[in-house]
Amino acid sequence: MEGTPVTVESVREVGPDTVALELETPEEFDALPGQFVLVRAELDGVDEELARHYTLSSPSVGDTFEITVGIDPDGDLSPWLADLESGATIHIDGPFGTITYEDEQDIVAIAGGPGVGPAISIAEAAHAAGQDAVVIYQDDAPAHRERLDVLEDDGTPVTIVEDGADEELAAAIEAHLDEGQVYAFGFADFVTLVSETIEEAGGDSDEALIENFG
Repeated sequence: MEGTPVTVESVREVGPDTVALELETPEEFDALPGQFVLVRAELDGVDEELARHYTLSSPSVGDTFEITVGIDPDGDLSPWLADLESGATIHIDGPFGTITYEDEQDIVAIAGGPGVGPAISIAEAAHAAGQDAVVIYQDDAPAHRERLDVLEDDGTPVTIVEDGADEELAAAIEAHLDEGQVYAFGFADFVTLVSETIEEAGGDSDEALIENFG
């Protein structure tokens, strides 16, 4: 199989139908918050190798790093990843991606669904660097609540809105738009809404760092 083999250190539930995989950091692997890896796997009964992209959800990549996986019960790779045990091996390529955070400015991280992984990693990295952070997160079943609570307890404004509550989402974006570099992560409809909201609020969506998950 192609890719670099890495050891699974742990798999833990971080929300409804969501797990976080803590992976051994391979040699010379140097990733920044916002970047992603390609996970490869060969499953029993599946003729071809499966591969999916997952964005890092840890603010650093010292001895280990983390990816967050939303479990699709009808999917192929995500249920398999969720069932892995400590000591298992998966293969990765990367890191990839040009949307990164390098500890140098205040940030506003906007997440839809699985976008919470990179959003929270960037917020934690900013907080650790002494910068201000804001997290705005839209999801009916939020993940990483414990980490979001820690950020909020440390003074980071955290707004969680339900799916479909687009007016509430827009209001939160408008309220915090000028408080730092804007990052947005999520599927196409979500990031399109974020871009439109930025423009309607008098901002420039071209200046936002937006990752469209497709």
